[in-house]
Amino acid sequence: MASSALFSPPLSLSRTSTISAPRSSKDSIFLPRGRLPSLRLAAASAGGSPPPPAKPFLHVEDLRAVIAETDQEILRGLNLTVNEGEVHALMGKNGSGKSTLAKVLVGHPDYKVTGGKVVFKGENLLEMDPEKRSHAGLFMSFQTPIEIPGVSNMDFMLMSCNARRKALGVPELSPLDFWSFLYPKLQAVNMDPKFLNRNVNEGFSGGEKKRNEILQLAVLEADMAILDEIDSGLDIDALQDVAKAVNNLLTPRNSILMITHYQRLLDFIRPSYVHIMENGTIIKTGDVSLASQLEKEGYRSLSAA
Repeated sequence: MASSALFSPPLSLSRTSTISAPRSSKDSIFLPRGRLPSLRLAAASAGGSPPPPAKPFLHVEDLRAVIAETDQEILRGLNLTVNEGEVHALMGKNGSGKSTLAKVLVGHPDYKVTGGKVVFKGENLLEMDPEKRSHAGLFMSFQTPIEIPGVSNMDFMLMSCNARRKALGVPELSPLDFWSFLYPKLQAVNMDPKFLNRNVNEGFSGGEKKRNEILQLAVLEADMAILDEIDSGLDIDALQDVAKAVNNLLTPRNSILMITHYQRLLDFIRPSYVHIMENGTIIKTGDVSLASQLEKEGYRSLSAA
């Protein structure tokens, strides 16, 4: 299931004209850069006034969840808080519950929550259906985005974008205005405009699919992105491109929770915190040095700690 496919309303497709660069940048929205932790450190080192405390974006408390079909428990009392402007990395062995947590947060029907609470931007996330979670600003990029034959990227993203704008009470974009809105985002993720005329993910390489997911994130302007192993299956050049695209989207007003097995992703997207999962819960939290320890000593050293 593709990330935006999980959230988008039924598509009423229209034929799109040949894509070309916008004649005017009047309606273009360029992506701000920077990361809140860096801004805070800069202010502190300059001796300026301390910034206001970070606003909690996501608060997970004692979360428990099972596989819907079998009632097998996967999440066992998990706790996590992600503040506005932070980047969190979630690591752990296969089967520790990382992807389950991501899918539970976006409301995947394969899982059932049996306990705990999840608050997103001050609202009870567990009471929202998946589409409403997307409209509230939550986005998930899946490990293996699926192909959607017969649906062009341009139509797909226009419909998804306007669905969120409508939910937020913002005027919807016409196809022409949308192209002006979209063009700088294509540049930010280093994606050729010709991909917009192709069907969603159809015939895309692994790196192209991941870039397409990040483009969807940019278009939806989500407040919080859950990136599930965006580094999987990518060579070093593709990984650098995808990481650069993600970094271009970071602002003091959005947050990222990224799931990975490898430190190499953290060399390109520097996290505020690193969490280690085991047996359905977070067993250790630290800074990026925790990932370095993991790379050198393996999970046994952390499990025994």
